[in-house]
Amino acid sequence: QVQLVESGGGPVQAGGSLRLSCAASGFRLDRYAVGWFRQAPRKEREGVACISSSDETTYYDDSVKGRFTIVRDNVQNAVYLQMNSLKPEDTAVYYCAAELLLDAEGVCLQAPGYEYDYWGQGTQVSVSS
Repeated sequence: QVQLVESGGGPVQAGGSLRLSCAASGFRLDRYAVGWFRQAPRKEREGVACISSSDETTYYDDSVKGRFTIVRDNVQNAVYLQMNSLKPEDTAVYYCAAELLLDAEGVCLQAPGYEYDYWGQGTQVSVSS
C-alpha cells in the first residue's frame, strides 16, 4: 500500500518536546522533497519545515526557526520533525507531504490548496500553557 503515515503527536506542556515521524510505504521517500505542515482550527494550512530530496536543503517557517528540526532517515524510509521549546500556538494537526518536482522551499510555500503527490492523515499536537 502506497502511503505516508504520521505518528508521534500528543499532549505536551509548553517548553516541552515532541518528535513526529513521517513513514512512507510503497515508495522511496528519499526521491521526494518532504514537508511538514500544520493546520489549527479556523486557520489555513501552513508549511513549517521542509527538506529537499537531492541535497537535503531545509526550509523553515520563521515561527519555528531555531526550535524545530527536520531530518531524513533513508534507512527507515522516513522523515522526522524534532520539535523543541513548544508553545501553545504550535497546537495543530500536523501533516507530512511528499512532492517529486519541488525543492524544500517550493514544498513549504505552495498555496494551501496545492495537491502534493502524497499526503498523510495527520497527527494532533496539543501544547498546554
